[in-house]
Amino acid sequence: MEIKKEAGLGRGPQVDRRELEQIHQFSRKELTAEEVYTFSVRLCDNEIDRDGERFSPQALETLAEKFVGKSGIFDHEWSARGQTARIYRAEVVREPEATTRAGDPLCYVKGYAYMLRTEANRDLIAEIDAGIKREVSVGCAVERSVCSVCGEDIRNREKCRHIRGRTYNGKLCWAELDGVTDAYEWSFVAVPAQPGAGVLKGFRGEARLERLEQEAALGRKYLAGLRREVARLGALAELELEAPVLERMTEKLEEGELEALRKALEKRTRERYALRTQLTYSEGQEQETARDGAFLI
Repeated sequence: MEIKKEAGLGRGPQVDRRELEQIHQFSRKELTAEEVYTFSVRLCDNEIDRDGERFSPQALETLAEKFVGKSGIFDHEWSARGQTARIYRAEVVREPEATTRAGDPLCYVKGYAYMLRTEANRDLIAEIDAGIKREVSVGCAVERSVCSVCGEDIRNREKCRHIRGRTYNGKLCWAELDGVTDAYEWSFVAVPAQPGAGVLKGFRGEARLERLEQEAALGRKYLAGLRREVARLGALAELELEAPVLERMTEKLEEGELEALRKALEKRTRERYALRTQLTYSEGQEQETARDGAFLI
């Protein structure tokens, strides 16, 4: 499951020797303080958002590790031409005086990014300093989306019937995003979906996942029908195997093997039940036809 969250930019730390040493992990040459521009990025937090979802504290710890070294681009366009900055360190910041809707202390991932002070980046740096380029969106992948009420995967409607944002017996339902597997990138974007909090979370892969699930369902339906057809042809071809045995045999075969077996059984069935014409013409057909068009049935 792919996630997007939007947040904001802040002033970067003073570029001293310690900061430069961390930046040099990613540069091919040693840069000077005058050559780099730094700024901070509030990436994501553990607050319940407008969609009724939030990152778990454990997920934030993992994201802080995985976002180090990730590029900043524009509008999630995965192109090398759009690379503008890179995160060289990140940390989880805790605000014990602030409480989330879930009732626990607020914490968020803060990244520190650098970019070169070049002529090409001059306008972007000016826009960042002026607060025009402010919102950023991050892309990452998580394994689990856990219901806060029942503890089941909230996407599995067979096991979880709860609706995010609703209250059940006094307990608010939200989806806890956990099991971070990757952090892809972070992007400069235009408008955040949550102006007050400056945070937006969305699914980049939701439509694609739904399409893949639909295709998988169609594939399973096709294979089930193919297996039934092979079992039917096997019975017609009198393979001396009972139908349940044939069905169990087909369950172990893949699509290509099933197709090959179906064609072979179709051929054997045609040979066994060869159709004969209902019209049998008499000898000397041409003469009879020429004389009176008679035919025998």
